[in-house]
Amino acid sequence: MYDPTRLAALVAVAEAGSITRAAARLGYTAPALSQQLAKLEREAGAALLVRSHRGARLTAAGEVLAARARRVLDEMDRARHELARLSGLSGGRLRVGTFTTVGVHLLPPVLSAFRRAHPDVDLTVAEYEPPGGVLAVAAGEVDLALTHTYEPGEPAPPPAGVVLEPLLVEELVLVTAPGHALAGGSGRLPVADLAGQPLVSSAPSHPPRKGVETALARAGASPAVVCESPGYALVCALVSAGIGVAVVPEMVAAMSATPLGVRQLEPADFRRTISVAHRGEESGPAAESLRALLRGTFGRAAN
Repeated sequence: MYDPTRLAALVAVAEAGSITRAAARLGYTAPALSQQLAKLEREAGAALLVRSHRGARLTAAGEVLAARARRVLDEMDRARHELARLSGLSGGRLRVGTFTTVGVHLLPPVLSAFRRAHPDVDLTVAEYEPPGGVLAVAAGEVDLALTHTYEPGEPAPPPAGVVLEPLLVEELVLVTAPGHALAGGSGRLPVADLAGQPLVSSAPSHPPRKGVETALARAGASPAVVCESPGYALVCALVSAGIGVAVVPEMVAAMSATPLGVRQLEPADFRRTISVAHRGEESGPAAESLRALLRGTFGRAAN
């Protein structure tokens, strides 16, 4: 028996043409997705992918298995849809909150699967910069919301009645302009080596980032350029243009629209945790169904 999650990973690589792009779509890190594909190859007893610096393509065996996998996954979607109808989830509405990075790179395929399984549910999506989504769940404005916290930091406890369920943990990495001296070394870069570097900071007054900015300041890396927006697109564009360096989540670095140098940091305790906020047992069946899809898509990457 093949693991459906690994079959979905193979199909994603076939469609994306790259392990990195497929990993971002599924909510994995690239190394975690590579491990899942290696396990699938052992299960299949054949090489399924040819990897190169340009991406990845399927072997003949991979094409055969991917074609069958698509049929299996389609049947599983139909089964979820039919079971939902039997349980009464054939109408109603689902209001989802998200923040930009996840809303652009991770949430769309999950909502696509939800739509296939539950086409009669009215779906709305609203954008909230964390911790706004958590407050929206508490206020009843949305049924669930994706949010994040950063480490180092002191995350605020959720409001009464709201549950935070972790889905994915990713490292924060250093991004530089291509060819920058700090991007060219091997191994992890000590955070102390950022002292004196012009640091592009994403809204240091924003609660989720305060702990990270404080830790960087202790290491001597004080912000030289401050972006008042909490979004990372402008940060990456400034870094790519050589204005400074920045510390951003892995997902942001992997999906940047501008070319970047990337390097892991030492210590490795700079992290971002992506969670789903919901109202626990008070959540309706539509919210529970979407949470199950989120866990299935992102849960393995959190291990």
